[in-house]
Amino acid sequence: ARHGHYRGNTGIGKATALHLARKGARVILACRNRNKAETAIADIKQVGTPDCTLNETGSTDVLYMQLDLASLKSVRCFASMFLKTESRLDLLINNAGLVADGRTEDGFGIEFGVNHLGHFLLTYLLLERLKEDGGGRVVTLSSMAYRWGRIDLEAYCNSKLCNMLFTHELAKRLKGSKVCLSAPAGVVRTELSRNVSLWQKVFIEPVARLLFLDPEAGAQTTLHCALQEGIEPLSGRYFSCCAAQEVCTWARDDAMARKLWDVSEKLCGLS
Repeated sequence: ARHGHYRGNTGIGKATALHLARKGARVILACRNRNKAETAIADIKQVGTPDCTLNETGSTDVLYMQLDLASLKSVRCFASMFLKTESRLDLLINNAGLVADGRTEDGFGIEFGVNHLGHFLLTYLLLERLKEDGGGRVVTLSSMAYRWGRIDLEAYCNSKLCNMLFTHELAKRLKGSKVCLSAPAGVVRTELSRNVSLWQKVFIEPVARLLFLDPEAGAQTTLHCALQEGIEPLSGRYFSCCAAQEVCTWARDDAMARKLWDVSEKLCGLS
């Protein structure tokens, strides 16, 4: 059975966790909110029981571990606990993404800190475990918003561009491993806007209801990147609608990707 970990208490994360559990994977939901995580786990286990007509062989091996990506200390604590208690890691899904104002515990813009830096440190600390047993996969959710991003370490669009460049560089550093950049989560109807102001929701949510995918449909590209055999040569690519897509030149800029990696190491206290 595969062993996977990601933030999955709502939206795409929960839909992805459900599908992986149905396939018999051991799934660890790394979430900030224990109550939401436990509610999601209860739902997943209920749907995954043998009595359910949707699934005959579902796993109930779904666990919660505390992780707050807005705190580098929390990321380190999670990684330490995971490495002590879990002997393998086949699949890491960096699923968290938010639109919000404010600062992280470490003083970074909340969107850059959570959407990029928290994922960067988490992946960095779990790399060796990922590379064991033939190499695991890293799937990081980005968004079409990367097209409007520039590297100035603030704003949602910029954090999504960081996701693109991070995976571009990670694929180079892990040649032979299976690394994909997944679905444009920004076109999926989830709780992405739960942290924005009321006036922003007035604009975001009506459009979301009309145009965006539901979480189950949105999770399909994530699952494709996580489970599809034969896509190893496409490591580092951006996927949408279960297919590799061409991206803007600044999203595959080798020099910028290396610079972002180096800066991220320094910001996380790794160099």
